[in-house]
This record gives sequence, structure tokens and C-alpha cells, in this order.
Amino acid sequence: MKQNRHLITLLLLFFMVLLAGCQKEEEEFIDETDDETITANSVLGDLLVRSALQAGELDNIIDGSDCVTVVLPITVFANGQEVLIQDEDDIEQVEAIFDQFPNDTDTLEIQFPITVILADFSQVEINSQTELDTVIANCETDFDEAIACVDFVYPITFFTYNQAQEQTGTVTINSQPQLYDFLNNLDDDDFIAVDFPITVLVNEQSVQVTTNAELLTVLSEANCEDDDDPIDTTQLEDDLTTGVWYITYYFDDTDQTDAFQGYEFSFAANNTAQASSDTNTVNGSWMFTSETPVELTLFFGNNAPFDELDEDWEILEATDEIFQLRDLSGDGSTDFLTFERTPNNDGSNEEVNEFIQDLTTGTWFVTLFDDSGDDETSNYEGFEFTYFANGTAIAENGNNSIDGFWSVENDNGNLALVLNFDSSGSGNPLGDLNDDWDVLESNDSIIRLRDNDDFLTFEREPTGGGSTPDPQELRTVMEAGTWYVDTFLDDGDDETSDFNGFDFTFNTNETVSATNGSETVTGIWIVTVVGEELNFEFDMDSPLNGADDDAYKVLQFNDTSVTFIIRDSNGNIEDTLIIKKN
Repeated sequence: MKQNRHLITLLLLFFMVLLAGCQKEEEEFIDETDDETITANSVLGDLLVRSALQAGELDNIIDGSDCVTVVLPITVFANGQEVLIQDEDDIEQVEAIFDQFPNDTDTLEIQFPITVILADFSQVEINSQTELDTVIANCETDFDEAIACVDFVYPITFFTYNQAQEQTGTVTINSQPQLYDFLNNLDDDDFIAVDFPITVLVNEQSVQVTTNAELLTVLSEANCEDDDDPIDTTQLEDDLTTGVWYITYYFDDTDQTDAFQGYEFSFAANNTAQASSDTNTVNGSWMFTSETPVELTLFFGNNAPFDELDEDWEILEATDEIFQLRDLSGDGSTDFLTFERTPNNDGSNEEVNEFIQDLTTGTWFVTLFDDSGDDETSNYEGFEFTYFANGTAIAENGNNSIDGFWSVENDNGNLALVLNFDSSGSGNPLGDLNDDWDVLESNDSIIRLRDNDDFLTFEREPTGGGSTPDPQELRTVMEAGTWYVDTFLDDGDDETSDFNGFDFTFNTNETVSATNGSETVTGIWIVTVVGEELNFEFDMDSPLNGADDDAYKVLQFNDTSVTFIIRDSNGNIEDTLIIKKN
């Protein structure tokens, strides 16, 4: 009996030991090694936290900081142009506006209030630019740089352990905010392990990760440098050297596309190039620079018009169908060059050139600015606008001189005038003119523009004209003081130097004299009215008779400047004569 009791006791002890062993095997034990566990203050733990931060780099053109992200949609004014940004793709609209003029000062104003997301995914409502600047300054003080190009494919499961390396539970993460919250709340004595394998996206490329060592390598070696739309030169070369191309747009002060009509361009892999027509072949060369940004360097010799292509062209867009290029000239003007697969034979550059000729001849005044039904014309009272052929502009009102830029776009015959004036300074209204304006009407005396519900009109007189011109008013202006020839274009050729050093005096008896100190030349002049236009005729003795003509049309005049023009039978400006008071 006693023996049986001993046997039962031994069996009970055996089963207790066996049961304890089974329970122990149900818990997972992981040694405290770098290969298996992760702590909050370890290298891998820090990298995981940085990869979980909200990265604010995509909208830096708006907020200027990596540590905040603007909640969309918002409205901004880029160089004065209103842009509704509803998603990340719309940010490219702001970039395109800033890229229109390579040598201007870009400005961006945010329409507040807005909401921003901080790196820790908390949200803050912002009511002014000052508030935004303060939030950014505070968050950048202790902001760890986010590993912005790394994303995890969720869900991810973590095992948790205590200091004794006993498993305390599992945590499943389904989003980036959850991941940041989980990692950021780990204590120094907490241990975690990843339930491998997991999938990590590095620059949108999928990587399978199976160990801590692999994860450490992926996170530490991720190249998140901001390479804004990097250009693949290998693909670029394949596109350029495949098939033939045609110049569909060449702009150098004016649209000169017609100069290359009939030529097809081919680019060979050995960096030679050729432009050929039915009657002529021009050899050249090409290469891509190794600089950033990549440029396309062309050389087609020294003969016109192909010498105009001999530049280092900035690549604005490059696909297998189109190459859009830009070059900032030494005089500050911007040239544009476009190659496409199909030639442009519509002759639309004539309309562009006529518009540019009108725009850059003489001065203009704003006679209407209708901002969505509100007449704000008076804001521009006294401003005189001058547009120069190199793409710059100036607006002067006696007290201020405000610089700007302009360009003309032609989309299948639909003209647009792009304006970008400096909008800084108190009470400066010129920023409201900064937009892409559709050209409704244009000639040498009026330019009517529209942008959605806004209307803008430039005319030669600040009042908008409408009355019969007074020839005596011009006579009085010209008879006061002495004048010099500022510009003389004869069929487009600049012959201003023929009048260098000569000062002109227009007398009341309709005689005119010009002297350079050692020589005096005489002539006659007359101002008349033909229809509702002022005409100017004059005749000078040699050697100043190069500007003689039957009749100039008076384009515009004020107390210090008079612009005369002659149009050909097609209505294009043929000659331009501008005199200014000494």
C-alpha cells in the first residue's frame, strides 16, 4: 500500500514536470542579440522611427519645409496667378508657372486658413503666413530627418518582449501613423521583433526583407536625395536618335519657326546630326552634358539660320514625341526651341510676330481691369507699361518703376500673353495682372485680354481714347525742347546708329534742324489728321534722309516720347521711328 502511494507520488511529480515543460515551450524566447530584437534607442530603432515620420517634402514649393505637410485642397497665388491645388499632381502647376521665366523672382501666397500635418501626424490649423513660419521654426528645431523614400507594405506584425526576453504579446500595424505611434511610445527597456518577411518600398521599388540585418541595410542605404524629375539620359538618347524630328517652334525675340520649315533633323548615336531639305543638307553635332540639370548641346555651324541653334539648351520636356528646350541668352532674353515628329506648316507664327511687334512698340496704359465683375481700373492710373523684345517689361507711374517679364504662348493658334510683374511692396497692384491671359483682340492701338471671369485691356492713351486726335497737341509737344532718335527700324533692320549724336529741333514754321555740334542738317515736318489717326511726314537733307517716308502713323506720344510706325499692305509694322526728348 505504501509502495503504491510512492508510485502515485512519483507519477504526479512526473506529470507536473512534463506539464511545466510544455507550458514553457509555448512561450517564444529570443536572445537579446542585434539579429533578432530591436530597442527604441538602437540604430535600427532610430531608422524605423525616421521611416515612420510624416515626410513633408512633396509640397516644399508651397510651405518650404520638410516637417509640415499641407492638407489639400488649398488655393495659392503663384506669381499672382490663382491655382487651386486639389491633389499632389496639381503642385506641378505651380512649378510650371515658376519655370515660365528663368530669371524672375518667384512669389507664392497661400490663401489662409489652412491645416498642416506635422511629422508626428498631429494637425494644426494655420491662419496666416506668420503662424505658418512659427510652426515651421518650432518643428524644425527638433525634427529628425524623415526617410521619405521608404514605405512599408502593411500590415506588419511585431512581437513584444520584456527585459527578461519573455514574449509579452503581438502588435499588428496597419498604417504609417500607427507605426509611428507604436515606435514613438516604446520605453528604453522595451524590446520588439519584426515578424519577417516584410515588404519595403524604396523609391517605389519593392524589396523583400527577411532579417534585421537586411532591414538595417535597406533603411541606412536608401537614397532619398531630392532628384526633381531626374532625366534618364539613356532613354533620352534612344528617343533622340530614333527617327526624324522637325522644328515646330523657335522663338528668339520673335517666332522664327519658318526659318526651318522644310528641314528634317536626324541625330545619330555617334553624336553627329543632320538637317536636310529637298535642296540643302547641313551637318552638325549633339551631346548631352553630364551636369545637373542635363542640357542638350547643339552645333550646326556658323551659317544662318542654323547658327541660332548652337547653344546649350535646357531640357524642359523630353519624350519620344517631343523635345522642348530653353536657353537664357546673354542679353537676358529667353529663347525656346521645340522638336516634334510632325512638321508645323500652319504658319501661325505670323500672328504671334504681329502681336509681339505691336506689344513691344511704344507704351501702353491699362484702360480696363475687371476682376470678376469688380472694376479695379483705377488701381493702375498713371502707370505706363513698356514691353521689351528681350522678354522684360517695366511699369512706371512717376514714383515707382516696377520690373516684370512677359512671354507669348501659341496653342494651335490661340494666343496667350503671360505676365509676371514684381508684386512686392505696399500698395503695389501689379501682382493682380500676373496670369496667362487669352488674347481676345490685338492691334497697334488696343490689346484686349481675358482670364476666366477677369478682363484686362491695354490702350495707347490712359483714358481709353475714343475722341478725334488733336494734331496741335502733338505739335506743341514736339516743338518743346530738343529730341534724339532712340530707335529706327527700317524693314526690321536697326539703323538707329545713322542718327547718333544728332539733336533735333522741330520749329513752329514746320521746319526741322538736326545738329551734332559740327554739322547741321535741315528739313521740313508736318502733322495732320487722316480719318481718326494722326499722321507725321518729314523730309531731311542728306545724310539724315534714311527715315524719310510718305507718311508715318503716330502710334503714341507723351511729353517725352513719340512713336511713329509704317505698316505694309498686310498690316504688319514695316518701319518704326521713336524719338525721345533730351
